[in-house]
Amino acid sequence: MADMMTTVRQRRVGKGTEGAEEQPSEEKSVKPDGKILSDRTGGKLWNILCVTVGGIVAISLGLLTSVYVATLHENDLWFSNIKEVEREISFRTECGLYYSYYKQMIQAASIQQGLHDLVYDNKTESVRTINILERMNVYQEVFLSILYRILPIQQYLEPVYFYIYTLFGLQAVYVIALYVTSWLLSGTWLSGLLAACWYITNRIDTTRVEFTIPLRENWALPFFAVQIAAITYLLRTNLQPARERLTFMAVFVATFLFSLTWQFNQFMMLIQALALFVLDCFDLLPTAKVTWLYIIQISGLLLVCVLQFFNSMILGSLLISFNASVLIARTIQKKLKKGPLLNRLGKLILHVLLVLCLTLLINKFIKKILNLESDEHIFKFLKAKFGFGATRDFDANLYLCEEAFGLLPLNTFSRLSDTLLFYIYVFVLLFMTVAAVIVAFRNLSGSNQVQLMEKMGECTITLKPDAAYNLIHTVLFGCLALSTMRMKYLWTSHMCVFASFGLCSTEVWKLVLKCIRLYTSQRMQVMKYSISIITLLYISYKFWPGIMDELSELREFYDPDTVELMNWIKSNTPNTAVFAGSMQLLAGVKLCTGRTLTNHPHYEDKNLRERTKQIYQIYAKRSPEDVYGILRSFGTDYVILEDSICYERRHSRGCRLRDLLDIANGHIMDGLGENEPDLKPSTYPRFCEEIKKNLPSYTTHFIRVFQNKTFHVYRLAKHK
Repeated sequence: MADMMTTVRQRRVGKGTEGAEEQPSEEKSVKPDGKILSDRTGGKLWNILCVTVGGIVAISLGLLTSVYVATLHENDLWFSNIKEVEREISFRTECGLYYSYYKQMIQAASIQQGLHDLVYDNKTESVRTINILERMNVYQEVFLSILYRILPIQQYLEPVYFYIYTLFGLQAVYVIALYVTSWLLSGTWLSGLLAACWYITNRIDTTRVEFTIPLRENWALPFFAVQIAAITYLLRTNLQPARERLTFMAVFVATFLFSLTWQFNQFMMLIQALALFVLDCFDLLPTAKVTWLYIIQISGLLLVCVLQFFNSMILGSLLISFNASVLIARTIQKKLKKGPLLNRLGKLILHVLLVLCLTLLINKFIKKILNLESDEHIFKFLKAKFGFGATRDFDANLYLCEEAFGLLPLNTFSRLSDTLLFYIYVFVLLFMTVAAVIVAFRNLSGSNQVQLMEKMGECTITLKPDAAYNLIHTVLFGCLALSTMRMKYLWTSHMCVFASFGLCSTEVWKLVLKCIRLYTSQRMQVMKYSISIITLLYISYKFWPGIMDELSELREFYDPDTVELMNWIKSNTPNTAVFAGSMQLLAGVKLCTGRTLTNHPHYEDKNLRERTKQIYQIYAKRSPEDVYGILRSFGTDYVILEDSICYERRHSRGCRLRDLLDIANGHIMDGLGENEPDLKPSTYPRFCEEIKKNLPSYTTHFIRVFQNKTFHVYRLAKHK
């Protein structure tokens, strides 16, 4: 769901070293043995020096990024100065829900009691007992809370700071992983430096950690970046067996942690599996390594499934069905990569069709056996989004109407172009795509002999497996970002890596210069380093003053109405009271007051989605008796109405929450505009408006107990 932005106001006054190239020099002159030994020793020392300096730069940039986003967070909210309730309110929507479990574990009488309360939770959804560890990806909160309890830091560090500093620290891991990936691809740490600088200067489009700290993606994306770095290293040629095994282990650990920390892991890894599938089909990756990567994805996801008490949504994921289908299809078609061009193309088409059919059959079978419906809203949303028929489904429309799930806005590209990132990225992408097409055609044709290094004097195009993987990765995740704005953070960070790699790549510049017949070794080195350094200088000159201004701008958190509401709930309602309202607000109610909820923003459960639709009838055109009956069926004691939803203006007609409810209920929408012909006028006025008139038909069931400029709280009468 879309995140509600934290309200802030202006704060009041008073309170060129180079890394070693991966490939050895192509031309070696004959030298005496002593000279060769001396050169080898000098080369090793130079490599050690470059790795040391590059590593220091990577760690320094990672730590600086961590401090940078932490400072922005402090400056934006004055987090160190505001009250505890204000700090908690700043964790909006689902962020507050996730953080509430960390707080719950910290406040539990013991670690065992805290875990028991999570496994048998009856406060997140009223009149239901659910397993939080099964339903939600909150193992990170559990781990952090246990760590905080056992470490001797309680006297020096508040729980909230331990939590947010951990997230900001993961940003250091994220930047270092991006840096290392670019370094591995290009062979020079200058490329990593450029990638990190682009990540920082394009912060608006590469991360949102400073204002949505507990979001699952802020936990998961650093591990995803580590996984990509490990895969990039794994796909190097001539890797020693011991290093290869260690790298496989690193890929597995990163995949497992990524899967454990984000509920959308299966969809991201499905795209990754598609990238591996495409590359394997065109012989751009070693088949044995691709097979192991499929197995790692499945095993990592299944281990998470076990930890989440055999979460059915994981078992029914398309990723497991797809990877299993690829492995089965490969055993059926053993001679897939043999034969002339047309023969291979025919086999390839048959292979793709076989994999798709098997995937659908296996997935359908698993969902039928386990009776899975947890992710049906996602497929309804995708079906409506890509124009496969209009829908009146409330859940699908709820996503369709949110900006975060719409197309990537065009102004994103203008911002990315200001740092030159987008221009360079497009150049490198086009160049690498052409190279990939040529190499893939050559592989299918069986013309591999032209790849020999001895023929590099001609304008020969080659593509290393690690570069090929990162190319398809950026293309597929780019398509995802273009179609769904919320997923842009998976693409823009990798965009920094891919563009910096292309700008600092020996292979790219060598081929460009050879194709225009201007190649010399010296000219290639000059182009490679001079353009990269000029780009770095441009970024520093243009954006350093803006970063300094941003760091000096001081504001503070300001949301007095929500603070007043939370304080009233804590002071005037029983600890066992059950509250109904919007998903976003109720997450804050649980965090700030510990009261029981009827619904919440973690939407990956069919029963919860149906329950939320029913609760939201408070904003529809329904009779007071109907609304009262619905709320009481969920054990509701108090209902919170928000003027910002009842009189919503943020969305256009047809996308306001009240419009979605009217359409789902078969009623015509408010205001001027067209309605579908089969929609009928409701016989009742809108509940959230009419209840404020204190008419007898409403006061019989609902007694107003609190109100301010934003919120109206009503206690439900308990009829015998």
